[in-house]
Amino acid sequence: MASLLQATNISKEYVSGTFLKKRNLALKEISFSVEETPPSITCIAGESGSGKTTMARLLAGLLDKSGGELLYKGKSLNKMNSEEKLTFKKEVQTIFQDPFEVYNPFYKVDHVLTTPLKKFGITSNKSDSDKMILSALEEVGLRPDETLGRFPHQLSGGQRQRIMVARAFLLRPKIIIADEPVSMVDASLRATILEELKLLREKHGISIVYITHDLTTAYQVADNILILYKGYLKEAGSVEVVINNPQHPYTKLLVDSIPQPDPDIKWGKLDISATQELLETPGVGWRNS
Repeated sequence: MASLLQATNISKEYVSGTFLKKRNLALKEISFSVEETPPSITCIAGESGSGKTTMARLLAGLLDKSGGELLYKGKSLNKMNSEEKLTFKKEVQTIFQDPFEVYNPFYKVDHVLTTPLKKFGITSNKSDSDKMILSALEEVGLRPDETLGRFPHQLSGGQRQRIMVARAFLLRPKIIIADEPVSMVDASLRATILEELKLLREKHGISIVYITHDLTTAYQVADNILILYKGYLKEAGSVEVVINNPQHPYTKLLVDSIPQPDPDIKWGKLDISATQELLETPGVGWRNS
């Protein structure tokens, strides 16, 4: 099987300070791949500060890595020419946690959807653009009369996020990187949006890299999962194998924390007293059985 997106020993450090440089490790030698066939949903999971969002931005080409190699269709992102980079940007789309990061409050939804079509030369006339936009909205369960012609503040959070899914789908990408796509919407809409992502895989052959802090939704939608802890990959493999039979102590801790009766208790607030021990415990490696 050919890898569509392949990360090998990817590391990332953030450097701050003018004279006394302070280096903060975000990722340490992470390796995994998204195969071209069959299309899949790969989850990158971890609590706040695990490095999962940094990984998402690296995969999307929005950050420069500090070490390792990132290949798309066998070609290093650093060695792509301008035409190859444009193809990569079209075929690897991103859905952000907060749609307000993408929306310009002074532009209507129509502008959000037509801009990528123009940028990548997908359609040559307004009639074709309108047809594609209507089809994309229908794909995510939105009615044109309730969304088009409106400003972002006139839409609900769920509508804004589903428009981001429609915007990504418009370009018929090979991969969608979804960074916490349901963390800012009501619980009633989470299942709907996640089901839409699953349908993009099943109906259109689009692979998804799903970033989340929530193992429950990971188990519901993902085929494979990577567990990150403070920038280190601690366990990876089939989502059913990893969650039903976790081997690394950190993964066990996360799985044990799933049935929380108190909605105010978050992953980032778990009492992890043996931080150094968890860091020093080697990663388990990829497991499918």
